[in-house]
Amino acid sequence: MKGRTVRMYLVDGIPGGVMTVEIMNWTGMVTVAPRTQLADLASRSEIRRTGVYVLAGNNPESSTFSESIYIGESDNVWDRLAQHSKDPAKDFWRRTFIITSKDDNLTKAHIRYLESRLISLAIQAQRSKIVNGTNPDVPRLPEPDIADMEYFLEQVQMLLPVLGLSFAMPLPTLKDEQSMGTTTHESPIFYMNYKKATAFAQEVNDEFIILRNSTLCKEDSSSLASSYRQLRSQLLDDGKLVSADNPDCWMLMQDLPLTSPSAAACLVGGLSLNGRTTWQVKDGNQSYAAWQDSQLEKARKEIKPELE
Repeated sequence: MKGRTVRMYLVDGIPGGVMTVEIMNWTGMVTVAPRTQLADLASRSEIRRTGVYVLAGNNPESSTFSESIYIGESDNVWDRLAQHSKDPAKDFWRRTFIITSKDDNLTKAHIRYLESRLISLAIQAQRSKIVNGTNPDVPRLPEPDIADMEYFLEQVQMLLPVLGLSFAMPLPTLKDEQSMGTTTHESPIFYMNYKKATAFAQEVNDEFIILRNSTLCKEDSSSLASSYRQLRSQLLDDGKLVSADNPDCWMLMQDLPLTSPSAAACLVGGLSLNGRTTWQVKDGNQSYAAWQDSQLEKARKEIKPELE
């Protein structure tokens, strides 16, 4: 069993207000607050401790990175947040996440380690715009402390997506077809051909991922939503789409997670497409929709004897 119990406490009883979040049997805690309620944090003891904080908000300048983040650390998080509130460069900031320890055992070296590791994870994941100007070096710690902080970091990585922050989530590790389906919620490999483009994809957990080296149609139709046009343009600007051998296509240079099969199909084809029928199981004769229906039928048959 890999389940976890996450406890969320609404401090003022208001959804979207100040909140504390914990994992059972974990020494850390995360305090969350909108920027508009920053003053309400002043009286909370954990905010005046040593800790790491994340300032998060929207990034309207990019279709690839919809989220902007700033990661910092301080011996007194409240004082540092008060300084940031006066900084015009932090206008993107809408939500505040403070990571501290309930037992006061985090030292300055510990939080610098945590800060550096979080920034490194954000850079590797490439899910958010990172406002930090630099990435501080990972400080040296004794081997037992490194092990403790890596465990602490694992819990933080588990909590942040629950709270709506995706920046520290690594891109899913895609397995080859012989080893699929053993540890995570994975689909088979899907493919789609449209005009001269050929793309492959896999669904891992809640993301539909176009696989690198897939090709996308350069030409787009008036039916393609503006958000997909912007994303294609941003991918070109970022060097994630390059000219393919076929002059009518681009090649994708890295795995690209999207929200749905239809979003992926639209991006590949350059027009409005129903991804549930467009994507087909590789080496099979099923659409994505038919494959999903078969999974539901399989689950129904497995659970039926238990109910009888």
